Amino acid sequence: MTGAAVRSVLGRDLRLASRRPIEAFLPVVFFLVAGSLFPLGVGPEANVLRQIAPGIVWVCALLSAMLSLGSLYGGDYADGSLEQMLLSPQTTLLIVCAKALAHWVMTGVPLILVAPLLGLLFDMHSDAIQTLVWSLLLGTPILSLVGSVGAALTLGLRNGAVLILLLVLPLCIPVLIFGAGAVAQVDMGLSPSGHLSLLGALLLVTLLGAPVATVAALRISV
Repeated sequence: MTGAAVRSVLGRDLRLASRRPIEAFLPVVFFLVAGSLFPLGVGPEANVLRQIAPGIVWVCALLSAMLSLGSLYGGDYADGSLEQMLLSPQTTLLIVCAKALAHWVMTGVPLILVAPLLGLLFDMHSDAIQTLVWSLLLGTPILSLVGSVGAALTLGLRNGAVLILLLVLPLCIPVLIFGAGAVAQVDMGLSPSGHLSLLGALLLVTLLGAPVATVAALRISV
């Protein structure tokens, strides 16, 4: 029963996203456009572009993931379906995980797929691009999980999108530091395993704590 509920929520969110393609593709379009503007402003110097590339790509990924957080629970809250989900305490935690997974599939996965294009635009080496993809693979789920907590806390509030940014961005700074730092290690000829291990540890901690905090925040908001 619980597995069916998770699959139902996940499939429902993905179908709703497919019916609103403009909203679904807005984060990845912002990611590409924002990232491609920096080489035009900084200049064509390859060494400079390679040095600033990890930080720029990760900042663009972080901001792109924040764009769709307002709608994570907003639609369910408006039509009353969120209250029905919260009436089932044995499945609420899994439903929250399913919605965070749906957000990652709609935002994080496209960012991971198009990140090599930005890497080529910044003249990054193949090893650095590979490390960038691995760092995004470990870091973007953290953005979705932490973002779900912020979305739940600001549910139904006026100017909720601004409050989400104020709440979530400071919590995501370690992800930004370790994600960009892993790529920078490769550029310096060092191993990125330390930074990637820290990202993996952050992901495990977030997987354990963020869904529980999201459930509590939803009950407070609703």
